[in-house]
Amino acid sequence: MTEQNEPHGRIVVGVDGSQSSIDALRWAVDQARTRGAVIEAVTAWQHPVSTGWTVPFEAVEDLATITRKVLDDAIVQATGPACPVEIQPRVVQGVTVSSLLEAAQGADLLVVGSRGHGGFVGALLGSVSGHCVQHAPCPVVVVRHATA
Repeated sequence: MTEQNEPHGRIVVGVDGSQSSIDALRWAVDQARTRGAVIEAVTAWQHPVSTGWTVPFEAVEDLATITRKVLDDAIVQATGPACPVEIQPRVVQGVTVSSLLEAAQGADLLVVGSRGHGGFVGALLGSVSGHCVQHAPCPVVVVRHATA
C-alpha cells in the first residue's frame, strides 16, 4: 500500500537559467502538483575547450559552483519562497543534451524550454529541445517563453 504523501512519478526539467527554462520549470511545478510527482531539475556544465591552453583546476570548481547558483536562482524565480512540490536539484558535468536524456531514463516526462528569436525563427525548436523531442525515452514538453 502506498502512502498518500508519496510522490507518484518523476518529471525531469532542463534548467539553464534562461527565461524559457524558468518558464519550463514553472510549468513542471504545476504539472507535478497535479500529478503528485517529484521534479528533478537538471543543469549541466562542461570544461571549456580550446586548443593550446588548459583550464586551472580552481576554475573548474568555480564552474560547478556558478552552475549550482544559476540552478538555485532559477528554482526560486520559478517557485517563489514556498514551493508546493519537491524539487531535487541536480548539477551534472557533461553535454547538456546527453545529460538530459540520461536523466530522463525512467522519468514520466521531460520538460525543456525553447528560446525563440522572433519572427519565423522563433517558431522553430532550439537544438537542445529538438534533440530531446527526437531522442528522449519519455514524453517531452517544450515550453516557449511568452514575449511581451
